[in-house]
Amino acid sequence: MKKLFNSKLLMLAFLLVGFGCNDLDEEVFSELTSEEFFANINQSVIDASVGSAYGSIVGTWGGHNSLYSLMEVSTDELCIGHKGADWLDGGQWLRVHRHETSSEEQSVNNGWAYCYSAIANINGLINQFNGSPEITGELRALRAVIYMWLLDAYGNVPIVIETTSDPNPPTASRTEVFNFVESELTETLSSLSAEIGDRTRVNQWTSHAALSRLYLNAEVWSGTARYADAVASADAVINSGLYSLESNFFSAFATNNDNSVEHIFALPYDPITGQGFNLPQMTLHYASQQTFDLTDQPWNGYQALEEFYNSFEEGDDRIGSFLVGPQFSSAGEQLIDDQAQDPDGPPLNFTPEINELEPNSFRQSGARVGKWEYASGSGPNLANNFALYRYAEVLFNKAEAQFRSGNTAGALDIVNQIRARANAPALAALTETDLYDDRGREFFAEGLRRMDMIRFGRYNETWWEKTVTDPTRNLFPIPKPQLDVNPNLVQNPGYSN
Repeated sequence: MKKLFNSKLLMLAFLLVGFGCNDLDEEVFSELTSEEFFANINQSVIDASVGSAYGSIVGTWGGHNSLYSLMEVSTDELCIGHKGADWLDGGQWLRVHRHETSSEEQSVNNGWAYCYSAIANINGLINQFNGSPEITGELRALRAVIYMWLLDAYGNVPIVIETTSDPNPPTASRTEVFNFVESELTETLSSLSAEIGDRTRVNQWTSHAALSRLYLNAEVWSGTARYADAVASADAVINSGLYSLESNFFSAFATNNDNSVEHIFALPYDPITGQGFNLPQMTLHYASQQTFDLTDQPWNGYQALEEFYNSFEEGDDRIGSFLVGPQFSSAGEQLIDDQAQDPDGPPLNFTPEINELEPNSFRQSGARVGKWEYASGSGPNLANNFALYRYAEVLFNKAEAQFRSGNTAGALDIVNQIRARANAPALAALTETDLYDDRGREFFAEGLRRMDMIRFGRYNETWWEKTVTDPTRNLFPIPKPQLDVNPNLVQNPGYSN
């Protein structure tokens, strides 16, 4: 069980934050220095208060209809087929997959609100703890991680910090946002812990891992390549000796993965105190409830695209990231879908082929996400931690940066190290396509594919039921509800207000 989010401690934390809004205790603390003040607060209260910042992003990251959904459904990894009476949802997910997204999509606004709500909470906490460089440094680094999502997804966004007073902050350019994220991560490094501690808290190595991702994408996000910096940031994590690859790929995705040696920074999901990781609901068939004895019936939504599924090589353990083939109950009985129109009839069988995206995507079509363990008896909220940064990505970031800088031999060594863990055969040489494909196999459904596709120039290409799209679709639109309330926002090119 995760210890970061304890409801009683969070109540105390909110009371602590509330002290900043009144003068009830002014006489008690007026003569204390900031060091004395923090020394006299119970550490568990401080931890719980800071924990509320992490609680802000646990929320809907691992759930449906927000930022994670946008990052995945807009790629060649996953779609949500319109299955007759199910999953039309006003056509939203058809448009997201085909890059026909508008500024009025609910998910686009949800993703924006998710980020800025978390930022507002963090800004309030920074003001509360401004006498503690360690706490404010951790909070600023966490805020930078969130701003990197905004940088990637929306590009030109307002920079709102703890001292911002303008109720309608103006849009900053994408380069300005990039520079802000970089400065926040680098300026706070010295104040962050160099120990692993809780893998669900930001430390120095989280910031180095984040910087390796930032610099790898620098040419897209700022216009200037920063591959040497990407290598240096990755090396900081690698040379720390604190992290390593799990010997078994799926150990990093198990139910009890709190102490995975591969996790650098993870979201602490828990069925009671850290809800929001709803993957079995999102991807499994209704009848799959009987496979895992789930307390709630799944929604039969997210499907893997056939071409992506087929990109996995024979013998590669990572093919286990999918659920395919005939499906059975926990007692071993063949599951039946009486309403199925699939060619192979009612017996539940996940086929990699998807007949069409709309309007009658077969109910059993498409491999399903099976990368994370679905513990028997689970409710709609998983207990598995979700790694936002794991060691394999740091290794891949270094490999790609080396490859793009001409060090193909060094990149090949790293890629083969990761492939060996998956029992995939070693590559004799490394091409850009090899690198791209192997990143896809390693990070399936982890929210990285869209970023990778854009960096490799694949995002606007044709696939399955998507045609060639304009590069302006590399950014999502600024949500119309946000434009309506803030006249200083500027819509991204290619979108109408």
